[in-house]
Formats: sequence, C-alpha cells, structure tokens
Amino acid sequence: MTASDRDRDRSGRPRNARPRDAYGRPLPYGAEGVPTMPDELELGSEETIGEAQRLLDADRPFHAHEVLEARWKACPEEERPLWRGLAQLAVGVTHLRRGNERGAQALFSRACAVLGAYTGPRHGLDVPGIIRGVKERRELRLR
Repeated sequence: MTASDRDRDRSGRPRNARPRDAYGRPLPYGAEGVPTMPDELELGSEETIGEAQRLLDADRPFHAHEVLEARWKACPEEERPLWRGLAQLAVGVTHLRRGNERGAQALFSRACAVLGAYTGPRHGLDVPGIIRGVKERRELRLR
C-alpha cells in the first residue's frame, strides 16, 4: 500500500490518515499524533460553535478549524460564508502557533472580509465583535 492509497478513501477523497501534531502539522506515518476530527463529522450550528470554542480554549486551533470546516460543508448555502470565515480565523491562529505570521495575517484579512460581508443567520455569534477583536489583536501584533 502506498502513502497515496492510505490518504484517500475508495472514491478518491482525501482523509485524515496521517498522524498530526497539536497544531495540525503532519507527522511521519506510524508516529504518535494528536487525534483529529473524523472526516464525517456532522454537528448542528450550536454544537459546532461549542466544540470549536472548546478546542480553541484548549489551544487546538487546527482541530477547531476541522470542526468549522465540517459545518461549512454541511450547512445551508446561505450560511457558508459564516462558517468559512470562522474556519479561516482558526487556520489563522494555527499559522500563528506554527510561527507563520505572514500567513496568519493573510487569513485574518480574508476572514474579516468574508465575515464583514455576511448577512445571514449568526446563531448567537457577535460577528461584528469577532471582527473587531481580530482587528484589535492584529494591530497589537503589528506594533
């Protein structure tokens, strides 16, 4: 079995077969990694928000991104920008944790633009407050 066979399901879609560290970096096959989220994860909006927040609080932004991405793929079309923007924020934090400041700032900018244009259901989230918080933290990092 080749590495590419292990990383794809029968239909050819990628899966999370390779072990990863706490920030989602791939580890060698056979290494002990941090468990990732299942590919078929299906959570409702409130469950997604709760789980993503729990993971962020535990300093596992890569895993929070996976939860948000799963919701993004399963949600109604009108909500996709919300979940995409939130997933981008989690990836931005992941990049910060990995030491990639430039990549983090690019993702934060993209996420704020997506979330700023979003007019759909917010599921109790203070989207303008999230954007303000990201921009304030970005300004602090740039000083």
